[in-house]
Amino acid sequence: MKMRISLLTLLFAASITRADLPSPRFDRITPLGGSAGFTVEVDISGADIDDVKDLRFDRPGFKTEFVKDKKFKIAIAADVATGTYDVRLVGKYGVSNPRLLAVSRGMTEVAKKGPNNDIATAQSIAVNSAVNGSTDGNREDVFKFPLKRGQRIVLDCQAQKLDSQLDATMTLMDAAGKQLASNGDYHGRDPLIDYIASKDGDYFVSVYDLSFRGGLPYRLIVTDQPQIESVSPRAVQPGKPATFTIYGRNLGPKSKPSAWKINDLPLDEMQETIDVPDVLKLGEYRFTDHPTTHAVLPTAATCTLHGFQVHGVPVLVTDNPVTLEIEPNDDRSKPQSISLPAVVSGRFDKERDADWYEFETKEDGPHFFEVYCERIAGQADAYLVVFDDKDNRIVELDDFGIRTNAFDGHLRDPSGSVSLTKNRKYRVLVQDRYRRGGARFQYVLTIQRPKPDFHPIVIHSENPGPAGLNIRKGGAAYLDVIVHNKDGFTGPLTITAEGLPKGLHAIPTTINGDTRGAFVVWADTDAPEFTGSFKLMATGKRGDVELKREVRPYSRVWNIANVGTSRPSRELAVAIRDSAPYSLKFATARMEVEAGKKTEIKLQLERIWPEFKSSVNILPSLLPGPIKMANASIAEGKPEATIAFDIQANAKPGEYTIAVIGQAQVPFSKDPKTKANTLVSQPSRPITLVVLPGKK
Repeated sequence: MKMRISLLTLLFAASITRADLPSPRFDRITPLGGSAGFTVEVDISGADIDDVKDLRFDRPGFKTEFVKDKKFKIAIAADVATGTYDVRLVGKYGVSNPRLLAVSRGMTEVAKKGPNNDIATAQSIAVNSAVNGSTDGNREDVFKFPLKRGQRIVLDCQAQKLDSQLDATMTLMDAAGKQLASNGDYHGRDPLIDYIASKDGDYFVSVYDLSFRGGLPYRLIVTDQPQIESVSPRAVQPGKPATFTIYGRNLGPKSKPSAWKINDLPLDEMQETIDVPDVLKLGEYRFTDHPTTHAVLPTAATCTLHGFQVHGVPVLVTDNPVTLEIEPNDDRSKPQSISLPAVVSGRFDKERDADWYEFETKEDGPHFFEVYCERIAGQADAYLVVFDDKDNRIVELDDFGIRTNAFDGHLRDPSGSVSLTKNRKYRVLVQDRYRRGGARFQYVLTIQRPKPDFHPIVIHSENPGPAGLNIRKGGAAYLDVIVHNKDGFTGPLTITAEGLPKGLHAIPTTINGDTRGAFVVWADTDAPEFTGSFKLMATGKRGDVELKREVRPYSRVWNIANVGTSRPSRELAVAIRDSAPYSLKFATARMEVEAGKKTEIKLQLERIWPEFKSSVNILPSLLPGPIKMANASIAEGKPEATIAFDIQANAKPGEYTIAVIGQAQVPFSKDPKTKANTLVSQPSRPITLVVLPGKK
């Protein structure tokens, strides 16, 4: 995967240092999972987790008991579904970023016990065990289990899937130490081994980090229970039942042997009819398993996907009819004929497979092409080429998406617009960049006329992070808004908050033709303490039709320099805690200004802490491109300053919601006996600038 970071992003990250007042950072939970109907004891680690005595889950069914410092018991209700769940720390300084906890069924929970670094000292376990362990640095963890001849097992080492930085390698051996199978990257960086025992006896599996780092947690599943690999089709229409072919291992008596194989071992397949939810109304992606392993680093791969999961497998939901790919279509002279608008559920069946399609246009103008592959965990790095009826190569489409700061929505999926001529035939080639193929390499091709839409997300980009959204009474915080505009959507769109608790406020925030913005929330000085969640919704228009989309919350996973590692969450958690040292707000909440003009606005400072008297530097915060601002400051002891905004002549008329950032040295220390100066950042309450057309 290519790594690109814009100069603008680097400058922004360098110019604004986020608040240094304590905010809980959740680094690790061990073990990484437990079984429904049982209680698991966990340890936590992180920073600023003083007085953490509660855990918050994103779904009901979990009961927390504080044991002692950094140790909890979690009772998992018997009806909690298999999957992954966000857990956050709740304490004196607020709520933390989430970490993942896996819930299993039918597994015996086993704690790793060492030393178990070779066959002679291997830890004995049974099949259908979930082993919770951590790596031993320069040594392997080895486990022993018995198998009967013909017994098929799946060894699934879950680490990246559960927010661990382990890059695991797994090896299966017989009693003599002979290697039978090995794997490194199967689901992202997590390994998986599928094996059918050739004889009765003891077998051994070793787990270690690729760089032999120690102390990295994992959850090793050793099972002969049903394991689902994939489903087909990978695109369906909403609001009605759809019949899927389920592919996997050990699927039971209702299944039959499949023609598809992985690593020369056959899969089972079976049919299942499932009701398709209407996720298009609000632009949702619903998941039972957090999509964390679509690539070798956590990405926001599903941020531009409307869909849901079938047994953990992502499926696109579309309002257009779905066509199945029909082989053979790997000869450019014999393409598969499709009609527009087209949605094709396809697969790269074998190595070097090239899938060709042909269609005839009905209208002149732009046509939008997309291949969903990484977004649906399709394994391939697809590209797309369009040819006209004279065999001229018109365009090749490849990677797209936004990567900035902690957020990584840059995908290996092709997407783009191509201007085509009415009543002409065109051919499309879809292929994996590395010519791979097989049962796992699925994709969805879509071709349609412009149907503008937008995919909004928010992420709390506190640096160094990861962090939770914590607001001090009287203070404010902002969420980084990132918008993927689809099929020519240019906005504006307006984001509003739903379900804010007492004392917490936000105004409708308009992003006008941009892909970035800041959504500010602020608390009253007398707001009650709170830990909970709220929702954000975005509205825009496609012609006269109003579109309403959920604003999906994302979280930074790891703090890696110059690399975005992010994943979705099911809720936008927030906490209100002790008083902020100061607050900033504009003297007016709304102002009109002509494009091409400058305007000045008073920015007011309230010094909430009596001991805070120093100056406050004022910096821009994610301002729209056509709105410029020079840095300013509020002098020591002064209550306000004048902020000058320069509205460029090319500014699009309409509303813009903007805020600025204050930075000041504040006397603070976690030790009440000392109060050293600490650099504290606070966003202002936002102002709405109404840009009027400039005079010609």
